[in-house]
Amino acid sequence: MKLLLVGYGKMGRLIEELAPAHGCEIAGRIDVGTGDWTVPADVAVDFSTAEALPANFARYVERTLPAVIGTTGWSTHEADLRAQAERAGLGVVAAANFSIGVNLFQLVVAEAARLMRARDDYGAWIHEAHHATKRDAPSGTALVLRDTMVGASYGRPIDMSSTRAGAIPGVHTIGFDGPSDTIELTHTARDRRGFAAGALLAARWIQGRRGWYTMADVLRG
Repeated sequence: MKLLLVGYGKMGRLIEELAPAHGCEIAGRIDVGTGDWTVPADVAVDFSTAEALPANFARYVERTLPAVIGTTGWSTHEADLRAQAERAGLGVVAAANFSIGVNLFQLVVAEAARLMRARDDYGAWIHEAHHATKRDAPSGTALVLRDTMVGASYGRPIDMSSTRAGAIPGVHTIGFDGPSDTIELTHTARDRRGFAAGALLAARWIQGRRGWYTMADVLRG
């Protein structure tokens, strides 16, 4: 399977490194001001920027090129991009986090929110920490976790905070605090390899499919 890497930063380079082990070949690389959009490819893997994504997505629609989107911070464009994908019959996997562990963590968070939704004496928060060069805050994963809690009928306020420092790959903590105790659930990424492996899994999965999917759909098979 031939991949077009869009965004050749840390994640793009790591995907390139892991691709052969997943039966993938890098057909081309697109980065700021460089790269050839015409190279033949089976799937685009986009870890560019929120600002670049709308223009990139127009290329995928033009070519009917399935896309895996790991870029975050573009929620204001989502409705428009979904509509474009539907009109073009395009296959897309979009996720704030491609880590298998994070997606399982999301299920744990949903269950915790269900258990705590009737406990008015407990308040909730989400804190996330990432490396100093990550642009969006709160992270896309933190926003997904918040939406997961709301979707599990947790109706009280959820305080959100962020840290940007050093080279932290990613830490997400969900907390509930009551009069006498605190409950915390934490997912800690040790490196970015889990994200890259998940994106490659999604790239293989989206071939031959149409529609808009998440990493949860990929894991369900």
